[in-house]
Amino acid sequence: MEIKVLKKVLGANEDKARQIRQLLAEKQVLMVNLISSPGSGKTTLLEQTLRALGERYRLAVIEGDVATDKDARRLQPFNAPIVLINTEGGCHLTAPSIERALQELDLDALDLIFIENVGNLVCPAGFDLGEQAKIAIVSTTEGDDKPAKYPLLFRQAQLVILNKIDLLPYVNFDKAQFYENLITLNADVPVLETSCTTGQGLEGWFSWIDSKLNRAKAQVLT
Repeated sequence: MEIKVLKKVLGANEDKARQIRQLLAEKQVLMVNLISSPGSGKTTLLEQTLRALGERYRLAVIEGDVATDKDARRLQPFNAPIVLINTEGGCHLTAPSIERALQELDLDALDLIFIENVGNLVCPAGFDLGEQAKIAIVSTTEGDDKPAKYPLLFRQAQLVILNKIDLLPYVNFDKAQFYENLITLNADVPVLETSCTTGQGLEGWFSWIDSKLNRAKAQVLT
């Protein structure tokens, strides 16, 4: 019975995710799903991104949080539309919740939507939200075994960001082991080494966004 119920839930979510993806394609809006553990630097990455690209692109954020609005309030100074989803203890966002959030946004006035998913490496990986890319964010302070322990996310990721690279000399993080674990799961995934506090590697992140948006627009024109 539990297996049947789970299949029904996942099936309904997949149907809704396909509808969202079609809608975003029609509106020529790119949506990316940021997934990480708590404290990896997702919100700081968004702060840096909104600051750097806010005049180049029309950006919005869907902020997933278990209970508070603290991360959403951190992003308010950048004047991008923000829709907060409190999951009331839930460990992930779902496609129906994203659909409701999108109804709060003017999609005709946007180029790119960032989803900041609930801090968790397990549940968010199992739910398609209609995004065009899942991005796995990990930090050197978390340990080098994350790909081995949470393989589903790293198999699905279109990009991996290794954050807090500036702290590498001060933490017990084996970078070679991290890459070895990752390559066994997703050999072709690009990895960006960043520090959101010093700015190291962020130009690569901004270039990745440029490339994704340019490809999305080119597909519409062809």
